[in-house]
Amino acid sequence: MRIIGGSLKGRKFIPPAKNWPTRPTTDYAKEGLFNILQNRIDFEETKMLDLFGGTGSHCYEFVSRGCTDATYVDKHGPAIAFVHRTLQDFGISDEVKVVKSDVFKFIEHCQESYDYIFAGPPYPLPTLDSVPEVIFSKNILMEEGLFVLEHNPNHDFSDFKHFSEARNYGTTIFSFFNWKR
Repeated sequence: MRIIGGSLKGRKFIPPAKNWPTRPTTDYAKEGLFNILQNRIDFEETKMLDLFGGTGSHCYEFVSRGCTDATYVDKHGPAIAFVHRTLQDFGISDEVKVVKSDVFKFIEHCQESYDYIFAGPPYPLPTLDSVPEVIFSKNILMEEGLFVLEHNPNHDFSDFKHFSEARNYGTTIFSFFNWKR
C-alpha cells in the first residue's frame, strides 16, 4: 500500500494483515476518492474521523495533505499496534489520535463533532446498513460536514435522507452523505 498524495506521497506501508479482520481500500479506489475530496475539502482546516480504521490508510492520506486533527478508531489490537508504528515511522504521531474501541460504542459516547467522517466497515458487518443513521442521529458530523461510507454493491443508501451521491470503483462503492436542510 502507498500514500497517494501530499507530503508523504509515495511512502509505502505493508500491514502484516494475513489474519486480520480488515479489508484495506485498494489504491485504485482510494485514489479515486481522494481526487474527489481534493476538490471538496480544505485538508488543513479539516477535523476528521476514521471509523473502522484498519491499516490507518485514510488518516495517513489526510495528514499527508495537511490535516493536523485526525482521529482513528478500531478495536483490533494488532491493527492499532501497526498504526502506532506507522505513525512513528512517518513522523506524524502528533496529528493522529488513536482510539481502541468498538466503533458503535465510540460514537455513542463521542462528545466531539467532525468536518469529515470516513467509515470503512467490514463488508459482512451485520449492522453496516445502520451506520449512516447512527452517524446522523448522534450529531457527530458538523452541519457543513461530509460523511463517506465505503461498502460493496450489496448495500444501497440512495433512499437515506442525507445521501448525496455514490461513486463506484469496481466492487468498492463510496456513498457520500451530508446535512440536507
